[in-house]
Amino acid sequence: MRRIPAELAKRYEAEGWWTRDTIGDLLARGLAAAPGAEFRVHSAVRPWSGTFHDVEQVARRLASGLRERGVGPGDTVAFQLPNWMEAAAVFWASAFLGAAVVPIVHFYGRKEVGYILEAVKPKAFVAAERFGRLEFRADLCADVPVVGVVGGATRREPRVEDFDDLLSATPLPAALPADPTGPALIAFTSGTTRDPKGVVHSHQTLGHETRQLTASYPPDRGHQLTAAPVGHFIGMVNAFLIPVLEGSPVHLTDVWDPGQALELMTRHNLHIGGGAPYYVTSLLDHPDFTRAHLRHMRYAGLGGSSVPAAVTTRLAGLGVHVFRSYGSTEHPSVTSSRFDAPEAKRLFTDGDARPGVEVRLAEDGEVLSRGPDLCLGYTDPALTERFFDEEGWYHTGDVGVLDEDGYLTITDRKSDIIIRGGENVSALEVEEVLLTLPGVAEAAVVAAPDARLGEHAAAVLRMLPGHRLPGLDEMRAHLDNSGLARQKWPEELHGVTDFPRTASGKVQKFRLRQDIAVRT
Repeated sequence: MRRIPAELAKRYEAEGWWTRDTIGDLLARGLAAAPGAEFRVHSAVRPWSGTFHDVEQVARRLASGLRERGVGPGDTVAFQLPNWMEAAAVFWASAFLGAAVVPIVHFYGRKEVGYILEAVKPKAFVAAERFGRLEFRADLCADVPVVGVVGGATRREPRVEDFDDLLSATPLPAALPADPTGPALIAFTSGTTRDPKGVVHSHQTLGHETRQLTASYPPDRGHQLTAAPVGHFIGMVNAFLIPVLEGSPVHLTDVWDPGQALELMTRHNLHIGGGAPYYVTSLLDHPDFTRAHLRHMRYAGLGGSSVPAAVTTRLAGLGVHVFRSYGSTEHPSVTSSRFDAPEAKRLFTDGDARPGVEVRLAEDGEVLSRGPDLCLGYTDPALTERFFDEEGWYHTGDVGVLDEDGYLTITDRKSDIIIRGGENVSALEVEEVLLTLPGVAEAAVVAAPDARLGEHAAAVLRMLPGHRLPGLDEMRAHLDNSGLARQKWPEELHGVTDFPRTASGKVQKFRLRQDIAVRT
């Protein structure tokens, strides 16, 4: 793990940002305070409805069952489940045991799952038998001592147990003691790089992140619908931690279907509070969307990927109160505009530093951060050494600018710069202009091989329903009218019905680059 300077640790403890509570302690108190809060899964294949108390009893019985099988404090428990009740039970059970939980995005395939299980070597693994593209593979977890499967088994290896068979008759009465400075969560990055990186959070870093996020949300944001996969960091926090601290209902859906989301918002008076811009814009672009849905979208806290000004101004024009944030799995909340910040800051910057967080820019504009919610490091020591320095700063790989008030704006990723004949081209800058082209729903600009220049820009567009893909000349005329320098214009144009995405909705640009390189 990385070196945390002693003076920083003392400061975080003195300010109350780091406490002696484990995640199991936080959950136990929150669940005891609101046992009757609703917990509901909106699913075509595995719907479920009950209360916090009902789920807690499953979690405590699972914790006892795992403990009987040798799982305890300091071990790791992995799960690959959709947004189902059983995912909450595994997460809460792991916390009660003092074990580090390893959520795996439910649509990860054989390669990713095998990589993760090999990296963390869990003591227990719980997976879905089948869901969409997910199909349980016993060979991937042959070295895992305890394996459980959720949902209608059609075949079963002798050593694999049904989820229900893992449950003990006697619930675990109390959370087991664990080191609050030790690992509580190992979250794998969403996959914008080729290999996922295992990010290790402690009880202290995860606890601070949960508390500060809870405190920063608008008090009247309403009951939230969580569609982001719980195998992803922010989906997990929003589904299984923040509602428990608030005592507010949990509503999950296991697929992202904008039409279904709109219907659930109306029928159950649920709200969509933001996330990656894709989740919000896909609602606005759906044919079933009406202005009546806007009362369920009072706020939009946007982050998780670049947030185009075209999106924030569109939402603001509809009366949605927009605020942006910036973070990552490694450092979840670096900056954020409070919901009551001046509009220009909320719409056009990624906010200022969160409580306890420090931000500075390197000479090349790279954003460096440190704070009480910064992870302990990676499962790969070489990556920890590469991205964290001796003074406790995390080198994010993002490029940004700070204004006179300390508000940060991310302008690009260092790896997302296209070097065309020695000239740097910002992909984000070109994307912002392409999004103002009529009929464009989403735009991504990536580097394509060029025999003469080394690289040139390639544009990939997703069009709104009923709009055709523009021609290359039409796109260039629009860029010319916008005043964008000619050397920044994309030299090829491609259309997609949807982009390859990570669990949080980010566009996987490395896959776009690979596809375009194959065509060249």
